[in-house]
Amino acid sequence: MDIDNLNGLPDWDDEDELERLGADDDSESWKPNPTREACKALYKKWDEIIMMLNGALVDEDELDQEDDAFKRFTKERMAIVLGDAFEAGAKIRSSETGGMYVLRMENAAIIRKNAQYIKSSVLVFKAEGVIDETYCNVIRDEIDVFRGLYKEWVATFVKDEYEDEWGLFV
Repeated sequence: MDIDNLNGLPDWDDEDELERLGADDDSESWKPNPTREACKALYKKWDEIIMMLNGALVDEDELDQEDDAFKRFTKERMAIVLGDAFEAGAKIRSSETGGMYVLRMENAAIIRKNAQYIKSSVLVFKAEGVIDETYCNVIRDEIDVFRGLYKEWVATFVKDEYEDEWGLFV
């Protein structure tokens, strides 16, 4: 485990991002971009939430249950929650690649679904005694803060000329 990156998400590096997107010195990358800045704040908050999840979700061996089936089931659910958390992080980061409205909306829908699932799963983990109530409350509160940043981010989306072939994001 990298002690400098306890959550596993890559840092947001503007220079690497511009290079990856093919921006050069003559591009308009220096101009303010409210969507990009909102996305960056959203990514940073999600990064913090993943770190909290990694700290709150215990090892299978630390579970206070005698039942091996419950331990296996809980371990699988924890893996699903962390998988959804990492997927949301990837979707946040990739939503700025290309800047297409349909791609942003698709990613936004997945991010929202994953955040809601994680928020409810943490509550279930608390009810089952898998995580402490304090951790549960802090994570759920941070997801509420994330939701506010999410709303600000989605409000910056500008519809473009590309059509959603499925007709969902019109």
